[in-house]
Amino acid sequence: QWVYNILEKKAEAERIIHENPDPCSGFVLLPDFKWNQSQLDDLYLIALVHRRDLRSLRDLTAEHLPLLRTILTEGQEAISKRFGVPGCQLRIYLHYQPSYYHLHVHFTALGYEAAGSAVERAHLLPDVIDNLLMEPSYYQQRALTCPLRADEPLLKKFQEAGRL
Repeated sequence: QWVYNILEKKAEAERIIHENPDPCSGFVLLPDFKWNQSQLDDLYLIALVHRRDLRSLRDLTAEHLPLLRTILTEGQEAISKRFGVPGCQLRIYLHYQPSYYHLHVHFTALGYEAAGSAVERAHLLPDVIDNLLMEPSYYQQRALTCPLRADEPLLKKFQEAGRL
């Protein structure tokens, strides 16, 4: 619900750095709670898509390329304009598995080792775009590695199902 409150401007509207209001290819960009907005070394922003039918990387197809390209270009431009950090100094990625199921993209300073930014969990947005260009249903077909902590409920579900 908190994501919808942000998208509907019921909460955190003053924190929004950039918004593209288009219902299909639009998003809001705002600082992540983990970032104090003063140190650029640990810059961390999140782009939340306006579409409510996209929950994770698994939902993406070639149909969503305009949305993904818009997030990439407008997100980089907004961060460069507001914080002076060029796109080449950003790590832009999606998590799989995500921490919440509303499609969102992480923008972090390249040198900042944010939780979940490692290769086995973070899927770089330019790579996601390239994969969908190569195969329109790439993320419906591809087996994706997903590390799980020992205390995660999802791990328990896999164990109960005999999948591990």
